[in-house]
Amino acid sequence: MRRRSFLTALMAGAVAPRLGWADAGSPAILGAAREGDGGYALFGLSDRGADLFRIPLPGRGHAATAHPTAPEAVAFARSPGNFAIVLNCVTGQVLARLHAPQGRHFYGHGTFIADGDILCTSENAYDSGEGRIGLWSRREGWRRIAEIPTHGIGPHEIRRMPGDILVAANGGYRNHPDQPGVKLDVALMRPNLSYVATDGALLDQVELDPELRRNSIRHIAFGQDGVVAFGMQWQGDPAEGMPLLGLHRRGQGAVLAELPIHEAMAMQGYVGSVAFDAEGRRVAISSPRGGRVQVFDHRGGHQQTIRREDVCGLAPARAGFFISDGLGGLVRSDQTLHPLSKSPGRAWDHHLVPVST
Repeated sequence: MRRRSFLTALMAGAVAPRLGWADAGSPAILGAAREGDGGYALFGLSDRGADLFRIPLPGRGHAATAHPTAPEAVAFARSPGNFAIVLNCVTGQVLARLHAPQGRHFYGHGTFIADGDILCTSENAYDSGEGRIGLWSRREGWRRIAEIPTHGIGPHEIRRMPGDILVAANGGYRNHPDQPGVKLDVALMRPNLSYVATDGALLDQVELDPELRRNSIRHIAFGQDGVVAFGMQWQGDPAEGMPLLGLHRRGQGAVLAELPIHEAMAMQGYVGSVAFDAEGRRVAISSPRGGRVQVFDHRGGHQQTIRREDVCGLAPARAGFFISDGLGGLVRSDQTLHPLSKSPGRAWDHHLVPVST
């Protein structure tokens, strides 16, 4: 073989360099939004709020999950939805389109385990109402390889703890794709926070007291020393001012954070997102219905109220939080608000997703 032919063959057989998040501009957060023309897209944003990339979506997104190392994201349809799209955030290429199997629908959230080799999706087995976690193999072309129980009804957000332990926010009520927006069996609700091994074994579970059974556990964030924060949505009179933030450590009972009664009522019984700051010392919950972000210390003591119209998205930032709203605004908050960007015509959806770069 001639030298040139040898080198050509060698180069053809060489493994292409692996791309990382730096190749996509090192985004700090991902967010889905509706644009001014009525279309939808997923954006990668810098820590200063600048658009680093934009990838069109076929419909309204809810949340996304970022691969821990590769510049790939999975964007989920609004719950109850049937699509999840795997995106290359460098090229904008759609790598795979995932569809919930027969009798299942997605709940709009997911997470990676096994160093990014397996995607986990929160799902509803809607004939029985039982929660499921679908397992999809990235290495095998995003093939669905198994499913495990969430040990509850209506799992919304799932998150990964160290050691590949999955934490599931089981909201307690059923949904059915033939009745979008309808909450089924509210009178029978038993929400819980479940800690699940990758083989489906239940490691720990916390339920609320009977008088709080209509407080649907929806969203999760992780703080320091194994603290899990969970945000809730009250399925009763929103003027009752029920607690909407819980804090939990495995093996202990949950601590419910209290708000001044006028602020509790202003939240209108609804938490749209929850996040710890980058240091894990403060935790925030948002209510787009109430136009409020409430900030607490890591023990649940109330520290600050931020008033902002249609506010919902939260993500960790240095010394504070990224905060987005349905009017196209993105700010960073420590003790004060620092405007980052304003995109007229853009409506950020409920969640901002941190990226580990």
